[in-house]
Amino acid sequence: MDPITHGLIGASAAQSSTIKEKLRPAALIGCTSALLPDLDVLISSSSDPLLKLEYHRQFTHAFLFIPLGALIAAGVLWWFFRDRLSFKETYLFSLLGYATAGLADAFTSYGVQLLWPFNTGRFAWNIISVFDPLFSLGLVLATGLAIYHKKKTWVWLGLAWMGLYLLFGLFQRERSRTAALELARERGHHIQQLIVKPTIANQLLWSIRYVSGDRLYADGLRLSPFAKPNVYEGASIELLPYHKKYANLEGTTVFRDIQRFATLSGNILVAHPDHSNVIGDGRYSMLPTSVRPLWGIEVNTRSPGQPVDFRTFRNADAKVRRTFLNMLMGRETP
Repeated sequence: MDPITHGLIGASAAQSSTIKEKLRPAALIGCTSALLPDLDVLISSSSDPLLKLEYHRQFTHAFLFIPLGALIAAGVLWWFFRDRLSFKETYLFSLLGYATAGLADAFTSYGVQLLWPFNTGRFAWNIISVFDPLFSLGLVLATGLAIYHKKKTWVWLGLAWMGLYLLFGLFQRERSRTAALELARERGHHIQQLIVKPTIANQLLWSIRYVSGDRLYADGLRLSPFAKPNVYEGASIELLPYHKKYANLEGTTVFRDIQRFATLSGNILVAHPDHSNVIGDGRYSMLPTSVRPLWGIEVNTRSPGQPVDFRTFRNADAKVRRTFLNMLMGRETP
């Protein structure tokens, strides 16, 4: 999730555990602690561009690391609150705030290694977008009013809002899955891998991606709460058989990097339609109906001993924005 929402969730969790006189320091400590795990973005290497991707949402977000992460947060924050709080109270607020980070990210689509180091699989429940302003607005109001009025009633209302919104996301996700299975059945496709997730900043327009045979299919789905789903049929693209295409590079740095990127991309790799040397993560595009990946790796076959370059392709021009808005509003698109 975005940093603001992370902080608000952490603040709410910490506020829920204390008396009204300590709601303000609890909110500050919980908010700061919830942001601490995302310092993993600082783990990077100029000689290994994929290192940052591998460590993002890894050990700092894992269940096992929560007590230690909270201890680090409390050790720093207690010096600012030692006149008002005991270290035990500071640690409790830090623990509650820090614990929300991994879980909050698991509700989004990229995935979190919650069970690291015992299991390196990423949990991605695809219930809410990484940025959802309506979700965040409810938390802003509840947390702000709790701090201003020093009333825990607002804390509980904020947590209730969060729970209801996530339940609605779960409801929408299951509707999306049902619609995706029906769409594939009508096409005569057998789904081997299915991903449904909300598009950015809303719960109405969903992205459907599924693998059937050797192809990836991308479609959009507009879901009003009490209306029939509106399907926007999109494009498809052949999955990249990198083991065959780059078989001559096996054992090199480039080949190992391609394998690492395949793991990070859920093994859904595609050749970028506009960049011949780029292997993209087929799960993400600017539009739910598009197969142009948001990011990928650039492979230089002439230098197999060098690491690949990581590139992003976030083109939100006027046409893309207009198409997205039309789908979000349930309008017909060309």
